[in-house]
Amino acid sequence: MATPIRILLQTTIPTVDDDWHIGRFSLLRDYLANLRDAAGESLFEVVARDRDPPDAPDSVLSQLDTSSFDEMWLFAVDTGNGITTEDCEAITRFRQRGGGLLVTRDHMDLGSSVCALGGVGAAHFFHTKNPDPDASRHHVDDTFTTEILWPNYHSGANGDFQHISISRPLHPVLTDPDSPDGALHSLPAHPHEGAVGKPESDPTARVIATGRSKLSQREFNLAVAFEPSPAGGPAIAQSTFHHFADYNWNPSMGAPSFVTEAPGDALAHAPEAQRSIERYVRNLALWLAGQPVDTVIAE
Repeated sequence: MATPIRILLQTTIPTVDDDWHIGRFSLLRDYLANLRDAAGESLFEVVARDRDPPDAPDSVLSQLDTSSFDEMWLFAVDTGNGITTEDCEAITRFRQRGGGLLVTRDHMDLGSSVCALGGVGAAHFFHTKNPDPDASRHHVDDTFTTEILWPNYHSGANGDFQHISISRPLHPVLTDPDSPDGALHSLPAHPHEGAVGKPESDPTARVIATGRSKLSQREFNLAVAFEPSPAGGPAIAQSTFHHFADYNWNPSMGAPSFVTEAPGDALAHAPEAQRSIERYVRNLALWLAGQPVDTVIAE
């Protein structure tokens, strides 16, 4: 692959030390930046940034459709005002011109500014914006952190991992040739994941993986994939940005002070789960760029 795939890792908040700023996704950034193809060349060129100060269009997001980025991973960590109308319009045009898009958020209304995004925004359900059309899922699942209302699925402690269920047919981002059944089966856990689902009117979208609450045993959606079409490039709606955060991969990296739940350490002692998570990230980065996920990567 002669020209590296250009990836933008982007949050929806300005740089605030005691928050989920882009520096808290450094392990993801470094992992992607260090991947090499069979010839030893960099597979990805990674730019990681927080948004500009609020109340005005972001200098990069508002012009994303005219940029040279091939894909964007948007970590919606705001409380509802993280991206402006101009930002949303440019991100929508970016996908319409074939750009790949990962959009992920968290519990309740965290990251709800993504609702305005064309297509993939409709896959994200929040407490007060675009609520899940299935009212039976409007419940509190994480009973430990009582101030957080639905959606808040409890897949485990930060620092632990969860076993995921694969929706058939197997999607390319979930493939793992080193697994006995050809699929990966682990993602990082989080005490209160958000809600995603297939937008009823979008035939290109489907749920590709589900998790199960360790408290209620309820099944919930982890990822919705949008296949590339004349209407737009490939996209993924993910239930929580904690699947990609340093704190969930390695709790010793620290978290903002408002995180009060005790972390786990199961992932640190599970090399197979670690490999599964890395494979998922690698698959995502390739698929969102329109590249085959079986691209040979140097060891």
